[in-house]
Amino acid sequence: MAVLGLLPGLFSRTLPSLFWALWLTAASALCLCAPVFARLEARLPLGDRRRCLALIVAVAAPMGLFGFGAARWGPYPGAPNWEMTLHVYVFIALVAVAALGGRFASVATAIAAAWMGASLAGASVASLPLPLGGAAFTLFLIYRHSRRTVEDGELWAAHEHEQQRAGQLLNEYEESGYGWFWETDRRGMIAYVSPHIARLLGKKLEGQSFTSLFEIEGQGRESERTLAFHLSTRSSFEELSVRVATQEQDERWWSITGRPIMDKFNNFMGFRGFGIDLTEAHKSQQHVTQLARFDALTGLANRFQMSEWFEKILGAPRVESRACAVFLLDLDRFKKVNDTMGHPAGDALLRQVAERLTGTVQELGRVGRLGGDEFQVVLPGHHSRDALSRLAGRIVDNLSQPYSIENARVVIGASVGIALCPDDGITSEALIRNADLALYAAKGGGRGRHHFYDRDLHSDAKERRRLEEDLREAVATGSLELHYQPQVRTTTERITGFEALLRWKHSRHGYIPPSKFVPIAEEAGLMAQIGEWALGKACSDLAGWPKDVRVAVNVSPMQFANPALPQIVANAVAAAGVEPSRIELEITESVFLGEEKLTEAMFAALKGIGVRLALDDFGTGYSALGYLKQAPFDKIKIDQSFVRSATVEGNRHGAIISSIVSLAEALGMETTAEGIETLDELDLIRLLRCSHVQGYIYAKPLTSEAVGRRLAEGLIAVARGPRSARAVRQTMLRKVMLEHGDQFYDGTIRNISQTGAMIEGLWNVPVDTEFTVHLGDGLVMSATARWCKDDRMGVQFAWPLDIDANGAVLFTSPRSKPQPGQQQAALRRMA
Repeated sequence: MAVLGLLPGLFSRTLPSLFWALWLTAASALCLCAPVFARLEARLPLGDRRRCLALIVAVAAPMGLFGFGAARWGPYPGAPNWEMTLHVYVFIALVAVAALGGRFASVATAIAAAWMGASLAGASVASLPLPLGGAAFTLFLIYRHSRRTVEDGELWAAHEHEQQRAGQLLNEYEESGYGWFWETDRRGMIAYVSPHIARLLGKKLEGQSFTSLFEIEGQGRESERTLAFHLSTRSSFEELSVRVATQEQDERWWSITGRPIMDKFNNFMGFRGFGIDLTEAHKSQQHVTQLARFDALTGLANRFQMSEWFEKILGAPRVESRACAVFLLDLDRFKKVNDTMGHPAGDALLRQVAERLTGTVQELGRVGRLGGDEFQVVLPGHHSRDALSRLAGRIVDNLSQPYSIENARVVIGASVGIALCPDDGITSEALIRNADLALYAAKGGGRGRHHFYDRDLHSDAKERRRLEEDLREAVATGSLELHYQPQVRTTTERITGFEALLRWKHSRHGYIPPSKFVPIAEEAGLMAQIGEWALGKACSDLAGWPKDVRVAVNVSPMQFANPALPQIVANAVAAAGVEPSRIELEITESVFLGEEKLTEAMFAALKGIGVRLALDDFGTGYSALGYLKQAPFDKIKIDQSFVRSATVEGNRHGAIISSIVSLAEALGMETTAEGIETLDELDLIRLLRCSHVQGYIYAKPLTSEAVGRRLAEGLIAVARGPRSARAVRQTMLRKVMLEHGDQFYDGTIRNISQTGAMIEGLWNVPVDTEFTVHLGDGLVMSATARWCKDDRMGVQFAWPLDIDANGAVLFTSPRSKPQPGQQQAALRRMA
């Protein structure tokens, strides 16, 4: 401004007047203060009125002073002419535009101020409207531009805020570790990757191959969908799951999405995309898979995985590769553990069973748990029946060893059913069904054993189903019966009470033994209902007997675990109107597996009613002498398994019975020996000082009507029976063939001893009928029918069979050969 003010004088070779010099100096001085006004303006927000004041002082004032002074100098003599002055005005306007940049308000103010200054210097009344109009128009333009500037500023500020917020969110997203961004160049090298990814992998990533971040091999579900495929074909991909090539011990998985980048000429520039951390989701999926395919309690394969693996074997392309064997296992007496000790103890027991079973089978096959106490073993390949029998025997033996559960000694057993492919079926459904039938046969044969599938088992299964249906009907209609076996005092031979024994007279088959229908009732969940009925019925019958006669009623572990048992007993006693002391509840040792405090509370509640308590089957279950110090038993019942063979020389059962009697006497308890059948056994029991006897030696179980007639004769009992016991019999379920003349008959051995057997399947066989019995394994024995009732008969062998070290009958040739004249008739080998 100072230079432009002096240039006219230089060109005209004249000096400016003092007046012009003062105006020029004032204008230049105000311009020198421009930095101060600029800082002031920067601190003021858009729309602030103080910005207008700064604009007037910093721009309008110097330009107006300059225009006014230049106009006042022009008319003086010797001053530059108006042409020169006009050039100065235009030049100063250009300088103002250049100096003020794109500031429309400042530029307009500068031009208008210079114009107004010049107009005021020599203006006439006639010329004032034009500059005034220009000033007004300038103000209008400045006002409108200011409003636009404010609006644009607000929009820009909002946009900037959004940009900053988006940037912050992206930064936080990257730093969170759940997501990240990446970009590659056209060669597939990393151009950018989120910083935390580099920290995670522990190396510099820029310039590295993008595929080096992942373990590509084997990750693609299909070759054309792998990451390498998409990168090579420059195609977009979404949510591609890849495993990270990290040095961490745990696996890390990412899901990556990317798309190719093209320039404006459609040239490929690289890839850009983002990734998401899938590690937790992958772990969750693995956990779901674990739950879906493995048993949560034992860690074994579950039903689904076993079925899947089984189908894989049976679906093998080669027929010879489909051979396999399937074992179905069921734990014996496991339900008692669950009912008495509780489900946590049952779960602990199942885990130990799984460990033993896995250790026994090892690499021969796969072990799985189907649910509850059911397990399955699948053995691929061809196996001989002898090898499978040995393995099944090891399984039964190992699972039958004692367990330690919650500081208690627990003994259970196992039964095994075996089916083979292709002998017993070629589909999984058929093999499982047949193995299940074999399992039922093993359990029906006395449990704790294994059984191979046989086609005749289908008829047995149908019979079992019919029996279950008939049993349900019998319970509903009250068709069950209670029979009573006398309990006799050994010193006086007087009847002191009766034990109530459950009986079922079937409409077609007659009386069915409890060993056959009680397991069916347990599996069908009928025992609680039957037990409550038996207690009420026994109390009702007792009401008609002499006052000094008691009745003993069995209480199952399931009933004992029911908190309502004391109330049920009290109701039965009150309904019958009998003295509680005449009721004796027989309880097995398995009840001690339950919670100790709950067991003690149950004993206290029952004794509070006034009933007697007897410990049944002592020594055969979960014996612990410490329980006898606390449990308020009135009697100990010695199981008949100790009585059997007690009279045989060298047998230790007598010593065991003597110890039990001495223990009971020391604790003030009575003793009852069960199952006495011979006079020799009775003499021994008397000698060992047992207080009571129960068995066939005095009487078989009697109906309630027969008990009334017997009591009418008096309480004195007379022992009647053989002097010594017959050969020990072994319960079993074994199919045999009987030959008579030129006829062949199918039969089933229900029990067998060295000298004879009970065979089921032939009706109304005359006594002394001779048969040739095909016992199996090429062994054929001559036998004679000694009795027959309905479809059962007893036969006597022509020559005794051998027994093993455990007393079990051996189905092999006797070591002691018969006399030459007898050999052909007694035993002959099949060709």
